[in-house]
Amino acid sequence: MLADSIAAGAGSILYGLEVHRNEGPRDSPEDLRKYSGTLRYRRGGADDGFSVTAMAYRNRWNATDQIPLRAVEFGQIGRFSNIDASDGGESSRYSLSYALRKRDTGRLFEFDAYAVASRLDLFSNFTYFLDNPEDGDQFTQSEQRRMAGLNGTYSWTSEINGLAMRNKIGLQSRFDRLAPVGLHLSVARERSGAVREDRVREGSTGVYAENTIAWLPTFRTVAGVRYDAYRFKIDSNTEGNSGKASDGIVSPKLSLIFGPWNKTEVFANYGKGFHSNDARGTTQTRAIDGSPASPVTPLVGTRGMELGARTEVIPGLQSSLALWRLNIDSELLFIGDAGDTEASRASRRSGVEWNNHYIAAPWLLFDPDLAVSRARFTQDDPAGKHIPGSLGKVASFGATVTDRGRWSGSVQARYFGPRPLVEDNSVKSCGTALAYARLGYKLSKSTRVSLDVFNLFDRKASDVDYLYSSRLPGEPDEGVDDIHFHPVEPRSFRLTLAHSF
Repeated sequence: MLADSIAAGAGSILYGLEVHRNEGPRDSPEDLRKYSGTLRYRRGGADDGFSVTAMAYRNRWNATDQIPLRAVEFGQIGRFSNIDASDGGESSRYSLSYALRKRDTGRLFEFDAYAVASRLDLFSNFTYFLDNPEDGDQFTQSEQRRMAGLNGTYSWTSEINGLAMRNKIGLQSRFDRLAPVGLHLSVARERSGAVREDRVREGSTGVYAENTIAWLPTFRTVAGVRYDAYRFKIDSNTEGNSGKASDGIVSPKLSLIFGPWNKTEVFANYGKGFHSNDARGTTQTRAIDGSPASPVTPLVGTRGMELGARTEVIPGLQSSLALWRLNIDSELLFIGDAGDTEASRASRRSGVEWNNHYIAAPWLLFDPDLAVSRARFTQDDPAGKHIPGSLGKVASFGATVTDRGRWSGSVQARYFGPRPLVEDNSVKSCGTALAYARLGYKLSKSTRVSLDVFNLFDRKASDVDYLYSSRLPGEPDEGVDDIHFHPVEPRSFRLTLAHSF
């Protein structure tokens, strides 16, 4: 990465360029070629200034997608092999943005606007020879997107009846045009037939307000409300899937903060939110196979609550503990054999999170964190109530050493517990435990060298696991249900030399 800034009159220019090439540890070289660049002009300071930023990115790669466990166990392929060597992708993204910030006597105005042009072609084959025994099941997802948007906020402080108050109002708006977004059959990246093509226009606008009041020295509230409106227009090559849809939703929130007492606060939060479904699904009346389909709800409501405490009562330790629950009117599930998501049943997720940051000495830091959660569908179904892919336990531990002369270093370990792969929890993934280490040495005030070690103990774990049916050559026509996984990379090293100007 090359980066520098130069004076330009009353302003400054920041520029950077990155060229990245990687073959990866797989049997088939990843052949990644990534180029990115940034150019920014900034004028003024943090309280009264603006910036204009141009960014460009381009990438191409070969992919080793998830592989069937049976093929590895039977010795047909290695852990770092693939079934379809032509999987991969190409992508590009170009953007131009403007940001303005003005502060004046307790008032702050922030505004930014952006325009983006992007393109993606993704070549995948997750079921191998299940649907097309001759040429394979590779498909291409393609997208050409143009989008523009703006965000604006205005904040100010005031006082009513002796009560200190902070207020904020805001506006966000965005328009996307995808022309087209398509799904095609392909063989070795050459398209062989169109499954679906759509031209999509999607616009959204959100307005919100937030108010913070200190009612007492040991009690304050944060209240807010937001309204979002979405409009969709779909022109599809599939009869019955074109049309228009719109939706709007109100999302209130309230936080109660008690304290501090002896460097400790207690808080309670409640709020409503949403996630949006795929715009194409909002007007869909025909599935890919021609069968009838029902349009999905454009905006799916969520309701969350949290009760917790944070403290600094122990010298050097910042600790927080929170109990939370989230209700979702419809889960979005990732479908491993299609590389897509689909709307599913309503769900409830709940859990506890414990986060810590401990400064044991000016040169030694510890960061232990733990999260335990439970995720279940709330609507009955013979398939079961477990949510595929949902995590039940996550733990991490980090230690950082700084300012030991010219030396510095850190280690980090993370654990992800087993995940259910099917709704009845009869098949689960294994847990994943990984460690990372870094050792740094300062050659001079502006030059440093560092060594990173990834997957420090060379664990044979997987990034993802899915359960679905696929077919390899010679297997039954109906395929075989199996776990499909993507292995984590083996232990690897990266040596970096960095110089700042």
